[in-house]
Amino acid sequence: MSDPEHKHGSRWSRFVHYWAHDHDYQLAPAADLGAVGIKATKVSLVGLGITAALQAVLVLVTGSVALLSDTIHNFTDALTAIPLWIAFALGRRPITRRFTYGYHRAEDLAGVLIVVAILFSAVAVGWESLRRLADPRELDYVALVIAAGLIGAAGNELVARYRIKVGKRINSAALVADGQHARADALTSLAVVAAGVGSAAGWDWVDPVAGLAVSAMIVRLLWNTTRSVLGRLLDAVDPEIIDRIESTARDTAGVQEVSDVQARHHGHRLLISVSVSVVPDLTVAQGHDIAQDTKHRLLHEFPTAAQPLVHVDPAGVHDAHESTAHHEHPADD
Repeated sequence: MSDPEHKHGSRWSRFVHYWAHDHDYQLAPAADLGAVGIKATKVSLVGLGITAALQAVLVLVTGSVALLSDTIHNFTDALTAIPLWIAFALGRRPITRRFTYGYHRAEDLAGVLIVVAILFSAVAVGWESLRRLADPRELDYVALVIAAGLIGAAGNELVARYRIKVGKRINSAALVADGQHARADALTSLAVVAAGVGSAAGWDWVDPVAGLAVSAMIVRLLWNTTRSVLGRLLDAVDPEIIDRIESTARDTAGVQEVSDVQARHHGHRLLISVSVSVVPDLTVAQGHDIAQDTKHRLLHEFPTAAQPLVHVDPAGVHDAHESTAHHEHPADD
């Protein structure tokens, strides 16, 4: 999408500008958000694949363990796009009488696979760094090692921005987590630069120590990502979302009270359940209209694939649910 305030003289500058800047674009309809996610995984897979391939060539030349660690991690990060790709494709399939909510939860499963991939890369990087710490060696082609680190940092940061931007817009925690993964990789690539600088100064121990630093940063990333992914699996939501639902429903004309507000993420969709109280002597059609108005306002408040369910109660009628009250289980709340 062109921007009249930015003039770019080459294809490369336009490419970098597209990845690095968070320009607005027209969001696809809810039914097409899976297609948006698939495109994001394809683009990021190609971007990180090229980055890791360039680094792999330089690993063969230099023999740097820090660079090897960073390259392994970049290849792993690139491959995490594949389960996400599959998850988004599954999410586009129509609902069935067995899967009545569709297949959007496949994204959360992909998030678990991403966590496993991050764990694997942390172990691999740590093991190789410890092995090289016990048997340090002088780096060859120090300038190439530094260049490779800078390539990794730039490539990962561009992919991170793109993944996080799209992930937030389609409400995909798995895609955002994968973007955060790439952003951490950009920082770890700078450890490779440190290894090259240390080797130039005659400090061979800097290379494996930088590899251990990479491993430690991956472990920290693993902790944060695991919390996010497990939160989705346990139906955790930001309390601010509940506040927005309550406020939006309460401001709807005809709504007297708001209660029983619940929300959970289902892949990149947000499932909402809320009860609204209305004047008891309204007709069924009038109560239905208020429920529809409430739903409409919620769809505008959460435009990215929200699915609100609005229940109507008669205001001031305290025994309205008496016939089902004995089926409730307060101890489970």
